[in-house]
Amino acid sequence: MFDASTEFGQRVQRRLVDEWIIWLTTIDSQGRPQPRPVWFFWDGEAFIIYSRANTFKLKHIQANPHVSLHLDGDGVGGDIIIFSGKATVVENPTPANEVAGYIAKYPEGFKRINMTAVQFAKAYPVAIKVTPTKLRGH
Repeated sequence: MFDASTEFGQRVQRRLVDEWIIWLTTIDSQGRPQPRPVWFFWDGEAFIIYSRANTFKLKHIQANPHVSLHLDGDGVGGDIIIFSGKATVVENPTPANEVAGYIAKYPEGFKRINMTAVQFAKAYPVAIKVTPTKLRGH
């Protein structure tokens, strides 16, 4: 998806590991974009996002799987990273507390929301997989 031997690719790789939040944008039934900040894990091929059940984002994805993901810029128009891709709701997903990379990324996040990894997995049992098809940025 990106060439880690380039400056841009190295920046993308670093930010996918270091950043806690990515913005997931789905399309609602009226055709309007609906961005929302979410926690994520990049497994090298796809994004894994956990969700509560019965959310609007899940309804949007089931109706239209085309989504975009973007990381915050640097505040002055630089460091822009935007992925386009296709989202699917994973059947019988691995719970968040059993995904080593996810657990390693968010130990402080779990503390901030006053949950253990197991409690988080129970509260956010639905996994969304976003397979990117395009990357743009600068």
